[in-house]
Amino acid sequence: MYLDDLRNHCLLKTGVSEGFPFDKNTLVFKVFGKMFALTDVDAFDSINLKCDPEKAIDLRERFHGIQPGYHMNKKHWNTVALMNDVSDQLLFELIDHSYLLVYHSLPKKVRNENPLR
Repeated sequence: MYLDDLRNHCLLKTGVSEGFPFDKNTLVFKVFGKMFALTDVDAFDSINLKCDPEKAIDLRERFHGIQPGYHMNKKHWNTVALMNDVSDQLLFELIDHSYLLVYHSLPKKVRNENPLR
């Protein structure tokens, strides 16, 4: 996966914005102001993604390239290493999972005003 692939995939989703709220290297994707993905644009060797806690444990047991979230809440976030045993297809699925977790945690009013496309 390339950085442009990640950006294009994320930015097509309802309510997604991108920015650098922490520093000039850490690109963060948010859905209506809540983070669901972040990566280092210079290294681009991993992506931090939100994950259901039970699914996170299962993924970490099955894939060497999926570890507890670096600098994140390890119960709710995974760091997914690129160029490892995680296929691009699975990576896109994990990005979608992260996005949907955060989207569905938003207030009902926000979701009703901004339905998924």
